[in-house]
Amino acid sequence: MSQSQKVEAAYTMARDVFAATGIDTEAALNRLDSIPISMHCWQGDDVRGFENPAGELTGGIQVSGNYPGRASTPGELRADLDFAMAQIPGQKRLNLHAIYLETDKPVSRDAIEPHHFHNWVEWAKKAGIGLDFNPTCFSHRLSEDGLTLSHPDKAVRDFWIAHCQASRKVSEYFGKQLGTPSVMNIWVPDGMKDLPADRFAPRERLAQSLDAIIAEKISREFHKDAVESKLFGIGAESYTVGSSEFCMGYATSRKTLLCLDAGHFHPTEVISDKLSSVLQFVDEVLLHVSRPVRWDSDHVVLFDDELQAIANELIRGDVLGKVNIGLDFFDASINRVAAWVIGTRNTRKALLRALLEPASRLKQAESERDFTTRLAIMEEAKSMPWSAVWDFYCLSRNVPVGIAWLDEVKNYERNVLSKRKAA
Repeated sequence: MSQSQKVEAAYTMARDVFAATGIDTEAALNRLDSIPISMHCWQGDDVRGFENPAGELTGGIQVSGNYPGRASTPGELRADLDFAMAQIPGQKRLNLHAIYLETDKPVSRDAIEPHHFHNWVEWAKKAGIGLDFNPTCFSHRLSEDGLTLSHPDKAVRDFWIAHCQASRKVSEYFGKQLGTPSVMNIWVPDGMKDLPADRFAPRERLAQSLDAIIAEKISREFHKDAVESKLFGIGAESYTVGSSEFCMGYATSRKTLLCLDAGHFHPTEVISDKLSSVLQFVDEVLLHVSRPVRWDSDHVVLFDDELQAIANELIRGDVLGKVNIGLDFFDASINRVAAWVIGTRNTRKALLRALLEPASRLKQAESERDFTTRLAIMEEAKSMPWSAVWDFYCLSRNVPVGIAWLDEVKNYERNVLSKRKAA
């Protein structure tokens, strides 16, 4: 038997096993296809972007490692994304930061315009994907003291407000051009290294700045605003202005999206448990799927318990229509393209496993207070032949099955990445 025949035979047996439990694998795969995952551009170039001149990475963010082959031009980054996306099944999007504009001359961040991102839109049209966006409130001379939208200097605040307002216009442009709304996430690095004397004033200023940013109404058909919290960062160890409570309150009262980042909470907190709570009060959520290791270090997403728990909550709660899934990590210690492939495939694997779970039977057992049956089904579901369904999914969507994608990445490294000049 050929490899394809083996995959198909294994799938046929797995399909029958799942059918015996009431699960339609074909329906699960079709639904899986429809779930977009927004890949993050900044994994490909270590969050450097294409500003002229490029600034040093700041804002409590660090990228460790110096693996050869980093993209240093928009063309290289798009080529890497094209290659990575070809190894990943299912619907995809791309999440851009403002520093990934294309221009021949320096452009102040408060003066960015949609035409600076024209090439990204044309690329997205050819790829058949949507684009998301982020203002870049770090790696800039006006963010060097750790405050931006909450800065006591009104001139500094006004600059960042103008940048975010300009970013909304770019985001709206994406939505209009591509026929799918762009989610624009606002995260600021604002905080203090040591204990502040006044916690109130910076948060008051941040709320006022955000109000000014979103004052102009833009149709959600094209653009959606999100706010993202953070527990701490390098240089903001003692106080973060945009805390979880702040952003939750803001999103609830202003009707914006709330961004939940897997690495932006206390080490023992998980975002999977937060979804059912926050969705009682906000209409929509943005997920930043990442992996913290001891701190918000944004490691490549693993196929681990928390990732599966997130996927289970999305499917069991039937809230996919209210949740936007995006990735957020950056690792320069390994092949950057491989990092994209590993993290994105893992995220889709977790969604597949969740779709193949007998959620209705679990809920029925729970409603009947039959916790024995609930636990038994949960545990048996873990050993169901979901991986055979995954392999067939990859085969039927014309992407590499199993680890075969790694050979493709290694060839791309030899033929493309290794020929790039170190920067």
